[in-house]
Amino acid sequence: MVTRQALKGRETAALLRGIFKGSPCSQQSGVLRRLQVYKHCIPLVESGDLHLGKASEIIGLLMLEVDLPGHALAELATLFVDVIKAGSLSNGKSLELFSTVLTALAGSKESLAYGKGNPSQKSVKMIRLMFSKLDLQEIPPLVYQLLLLSAKGCKKTVLEGIIILSLSSPLFTTWVATMPLDQLRHVEGTVILHIVSVINLDQDLGEELIRHLKTEQQKDPARALCPFSVALLLSVAVKHRLQEQIFDFLKTSITRSCKDLQFLQASKFLQDLFPQQYDVTTVILEVVKNSAFGWDHVTQGLVDLGFSLMESYEPRKPFGGKAADTSYGLSKMPAQQACKLGASILLETFKVHEPIRSDILEQVLNRVLTKAASPVSHFIDLLSNIVVSAPLVLQTSSSKVTETFDNLSFLPIDTVQGLLRAVQPLLKVSMSVRDSLILVLQKAIFSRQLDARKAAVAGFLLLLRNFKVLGSLSSSQCSQAIGATQVQADVHACYNSAANEAFCLEILGSLRRCLSQQADVRLMLYEGFYDVLRRNSQLASSIMETLLSQIKQYYLPQPDLLPPLKLEGCIMAQGDQIFLQEPLAHLLCCIQHCLAWYKSTVHLCQGAEDDDDEEEEEDVGFEQSFEEMLESVTRRMIKSELEDFELDKSADFSLSSGVGVKNNIYAIQVMGICEVLIEYNFNIGNFSKSKFEDVLGLFTCYNKLFEILKEKAGKNKSTLGNKTARSFLSMGFVSTLLTALFRDNAQSHEESLTVLRSSTEFLRYAVSVALQKVQQLEETGQTDGPDGQNPEKMFQNLCKITRVLLWRYTSIPTVVEESGKKKGKSISLLCLEGLLRIFNTVQQLYTARIPQFLQALDITDGDAEETDINVTEKAAFQIRQFQRSLVNQFSSAEDDFNSKETQSLIIVLSTLSKLLDPASQQFLQFLTWTVKICKENALEDISCCKGLLSLLFSLHALYKSPVGLLRELAQDIHACLGDIDQDIEVESRSHFAIVNAKTAAPTVCLLVLGQADKVLEEVDWLIKKLTSLGSDTSEDSSQASNQAQALEKGVILQLGTLLTVYHELVQTALPAGSCVDTLLRSLSKTYAILTSLVKHYIQACRSNSNAIPARLEKLVKLSGSHLTPQCYSFITYVQKKKKKKEDEAAAISTVMAKVLRETKPIPNLIFAIEQYEKFLIHLSKKSKVNLMQYMKLSTSRDFRINASMLDSALQEHNAEDAENEPDNNQVRTRLSAVTDGFPLP
Repeated sequence: MVTRQALKGRETAALLRGIFKGSPCSQQSGVLRRLQVYKHCIPLVESGDLHLGKASEIIGLLMLEVDLPGHALAELATLFVDVIKAGSLSNGKSLELFSTVLTALAGSKESLAYGKGNPSQKSVKMIRLMFSKLDLQEIPPLVYQLLLLSAKGCKKTVLEGIIILSLSSPLFTTWVATMPLDQLRHVEGTVILHIVSVINLDQDLGEELIRHLKTEQQKDPARALCPFSVALLLSVAVKHRLQEQIFDFLKTSITRSCKDLQFLQASKFLQDLFPQQYDVTTVILEVVKNSAFGWDHVTQGLVDLGFSLMESYEPRKPFGGKAADTSYGLSKMPAQQACKLGASILLETFKVHEPIRSDILEQVLNRVLTKAASPVSHFIDLLSNIVVSAPLVLQTSSSKVTETFDNLSFLPIDTVQGLLRAVQPLLKVSMSVRDSLILVLQKAIFSRQLDARKAAVAGFLLLLRNFKVLGSLSSSQCSQAIGATQVQADVHACYNSAANEAFCLEILGSLRRCLSQQADVRLMLYEGFYDVLRRNSQLASSIMETLLSQIKQYYLPQPDLLPPLKLEGCIMAQGDQIFLQEPLAHLLCCIQHCLAWYKSTVHLCQGAEDDDDEEEEEDVGFEQSFEEMLESVTRRMIKSELEDFELDKSADFSLSSGVGVKNNIYAIQVMGICEVLIEYNFNIGNFSKSKFEDVLGLFTCYNKLFEILKEKAGKNKSTLGNKTARSFLSMGFVSTLLTALFRDNAQSHEESLTVLRSSTEFLRYAVSVALQKVQQLEETGQTDGPDGQNPEKMFQNLCKITRVLLWRYTSIPTVVEESGKKKGKSISLLCLEGLLRIFNTVQQLYTARIPQFLQALDITDGDAEETDINVTEKAAFQIRQFQRSLVNQFSSAEDDFNSKETQSLIIVLSTLSKLLDPASQQFLQFLTWTVKICKENALEDISCCKGLLSLLFSLHALYKSPVGLLRELAQDIHACLGDIDQDIEVESRSHFAIVNAKTAAPTVCLLVLGQADKVLEEVDWLIKKLTSLGSDTSEDSSQASNQAQALEKGVILQLGTLLTVYHELVQTALPAGSCVDTLLRSLSKTYAILTSLVKHYIQACRSNSNAIPARLEKLVKLSGSHLTPQCYSFITYVQKKKKKKEDEAAAISTVMAKVLRETKPIPNLIFAIEQYEKFLIHLSKKSKVNLMQYMKLSTSRDFRINASMLDSALQEHNAEDAENEPDNNQVRTRLSAVTDGFPLP
């Protein structure tokens, strides 16, 4: 009747009202009748036969009459699911009714009885089917209704459906392809808001969300932590009650993800099993990107998470150097990666969300101030990046910056310099901020605190570098780049240029006062003047005059007076203590560099212009004064003897006396002055023979002092000589000097260079200084001297130095050189050490520029395009050169073998091998060569053996699992050391000649066990993954099952081969000590992992009735036949050796304590074996397979009874008992001997 009325277009609503009125819900028959109407009308509306208006009328009436009992509503919900499953929804009009049904169901007082049997799966399917049929805009209301429904006790089910089927899921690829991205993101944001609003009303739902995601993460991190779920968590985290739980969960997930990625990257075996690597950091950064689509509710959570990560995983100690380079050495550590992720989250959030910028900036500045005692370089880096990304944002927050300036005096100098560099662009834009900074600095310069005065000097030097006076030359080394908006803001060019000159001269006046302060303050000035001069050339006159007046205080102008400088004026005495007052060598170094720059730049430019003759004459005056002074000092320093400085061999250099301290200070100053003059004379000499003779004369003076300090250091460890003072040569000069000494083939230079090349000591000195500079760069990220903080210049100098050292080392072998050397390291060996440090430094500091570095070393391919650089090929070419050197070492006579050089060569090869692509042919060739070297060379040097095997293991792990290699090495160790049963002759199977009597134990044995432990860690990690896959009940569990089978196969094969490794080692007559203890601990770990595998199969048998695989039976059989019996024999062997050792020792109490300590691994191993056998029994019962048939019980438990001794003791006891009452103490003494060293219970 209803159908006929509807199809004919008649008044259907009146008919339905009549039916409902006659069917009250208070009667069972009325409820059934109403249900029948609903069941009939829903398919009718979806059939498409009705007019759209008529269908809307029917649905509207049905929505009004939906007040049904709970069981009827559940039946209606089931009906909708069946309709959706059948695919009979034509227009989706009836889904409006479904939303009302769910709302009514959520409000029903009856318990939810829908979906008995498997409610989770049915509900998830229901949600999936509904989502796929709904329009995009209809999803948020449906989600809200489902969340209300969750109050009935199916929270986990609803959350699982929403998260798994969120808009980030692959199920919605069709929407992503057809709908605008902003619409999708807005819908996601609305869904998140609905969930958060319901969680605010129902806290249990929030806790259920966290529990669900933790569980899912164990199974599949990619499914649990998608961008949608992370955004949801961060939105919920705003509620303080759940914030700690959520952040702990996210931080744990981040560090675990970083560790897993690190784990996978180090093992080809794991990479094959897990080709797709999940990285949670990418997911979180995607959340930041998505939050641009109006997700304001996520931003606060992102900011809190970012700061939480930066604080939880901050650097633990200062690394030195400039702020930007502090964490370069640890970027691969999971903690450092988490810290960097926190900085990236904050930076990207800062870029995307303008309203929260001031909050982020304020929090960063607060942490820089409040965490002054701990490293804050990561916060300063973030501040610098923030300023670069949005330069003018600081102008609106200038009050926060000026508040920070007020605390500069209390901050460490490194923090002050980093902070000022970071906010420097603001000083060009905001005059008020600049003025407030100047006030703070002027107060600080008169502070009693040394750090405050150093902070003032650092601030003033920064201002001088960045406020150019009109007419200053442009510099390629500009300060921190600023945005176009700032340049536009700085429009008052005339005012700025005129004001800047007066401003800079005022600052210089303040800095001149610092030249009478402590040495540390003066030192900062001398190191900073060169950069000021280079960036603000119009200040040249003022700076040079200042330096001239300062040096005149210590310069003795009389041409025949020796020494030429007043060293006694450089020190200051306070009571019994003596301090350096004037760092004279640094002052001279500053003069030398400033003069060289002035002559090469400003003077040439002024010489081309004739419009300012008076100023030019004045400048030429101080230039001439400096040149005459340096010439005179050079001449007189060469003539001076050590006695003129009171620094001959008889002088006291101990730090325990005032005279010794003074002499040490004098010596370092004189050596520094010599070095400064060496650089000056070389640079102005233009390859003049006389100048190079002066250079050699200065070096002679330097070397005499150096040798005296070195000799004194050997006698007295408290002298400064045991720490080589930093060289005053600049990095740029070192690269120039080395190139001239070793690679300059110009005919016109040959005569003058011969003067320097004739001195082996000078050549060794030049390479040593290069080594020292590279070491400083590696440790701090910068070097002393001009351009020391310029990464580009440092990189260029590194390339030059590397080319020279590489040529020198490969051209002149150490053997040839050492035949004529007297003492000290050979130049070739120093070159090799330098190359090793350079390769490390480049990989740490200049990772992105490795292709350019390798190309710079290859002079045959200098014109290649940067895009064409093949890093693997270039690295392989360099590797081949060092391979030849290593082969030459192995093939040399025993007397010519250089252990130190061989070790360095192996480390260089190991470092360069990291640049090879593991999938390349070159990598395989290098691995093959390494295996061949280990097999053919009977190397007896312990350190070289350790280095070579470590290289072999690291390479092999990136090619395939090293278990087969470990088995061969274990067989060689067994053959070399013999069997624990002396009557058994071990078959001689020598695979690797490197395993011999000197290296087998402990060196090779410990390396093999160490590598075996790494394999065990991988297996343990895989078993955990297996367990999580086994608990996966999702629809794509078939895929998980296939992956689980692959993992099981890999785990069992790895363990099977490892058992054969231990089978060899436990039969080996290992010497007592580290080898035995390490092996026992490793065996315990092996049995623990075998137990974990057995537990996994017990769990698998509970969840399904599948039989255990045949591979597992074979593994159990192998452990029962080839390992457990041998373990017990090995325990007996170890105890006999320790018993014998105890008997031979004199101090019984000490030895007993040591024996008890050493035998601790034995009971641990026995316990691990018994646990393994215990769970094998459980698995046998579950699987109906008798696995214990392969296991043989042993008497090696807590104690062993020696049967023969027991019989004899009992016979004696019986005989004595027949005569008289026995003494209990005597019997106990005899019986204790029977138990062979183990206590009776």
